[in-house]
Amino acid sequence: MATVETALKEATTVIEGALGAALVDYGSGMALGTIGGGKDLDLAVAAAGNTDVVRAKVRTMEMLGLQDEIEDILITLGGQYHLIRLMKARGSSGFFLYLALDRGRANLAMARHQLKKIEAELEI
Repeated sequence: MATVETALKEATTVIEGALGAALVDYGSGMALGTIGGGKDLDLAVAAAGNTDVVRAKVRTMEMLGLQDEIEDILITLGGQYHLIRLMKARGSSGFFLYLALDRGRANLAMARHQLKKIEAELEI
């Protein structure tokens, strides 16, 4: 089992094109850990903002009566991908992994695959 720090470090070193990553509690909007980012990517702001995205999607699914689970949410920008992976592993409900990728360097399918693997190994 990986710690938060180890999992985030793996996300930014193993996943090609990773700009930053965070583990976020979407109940509070607080990041439990971050790595990467910079002046153009404030991970604390991204954690809070993406919490609103997750809450809105969960609420919409409830209103629609959808009996399914969100695997991930993809936001595509001109130069970046923002990937939000809701965690389902034991004891991790209410958290998501957030990954920002450089669109020109990233392989989205591989990033999703690697993030799923990291989620499975992460222990909160």
